[in-house]
Amino acid sequence: LIFSVFKTLTDQQVTVELKNDLSITGVLKSVDQFLNIRLDNIKVLDEARHPHMMAVKNCFIRGSVVRYVQLPSEHVDTQLLEDATRRG
Repeated sequence: LIFSVFKTLTDQQVTVELKNDLSITGVLKSVDQFLNIRLDNIKVLDEARHPHMMAVKNCFIRGSVVRYVQLPSEHVDTQLLEDATRRG
């Protein structure tokens, strides 16, 4: 279910927070069944702490290092998620 939600958000802006406290905003280009994420046009939210990331334009993020993914609420089918949690 979560994988299918992410697939519907392709080409949308998301923010990914990693377990090392690095937060990256970018356009979601792809996601796989392991929730590995590829982002384009990235911007690091705390450039002062991570100056080495300022030159990076796209990245691949391994799913196991992701803490949170902030999704655009207007593009998420909340009814589908609510129904799935009731069934589970």
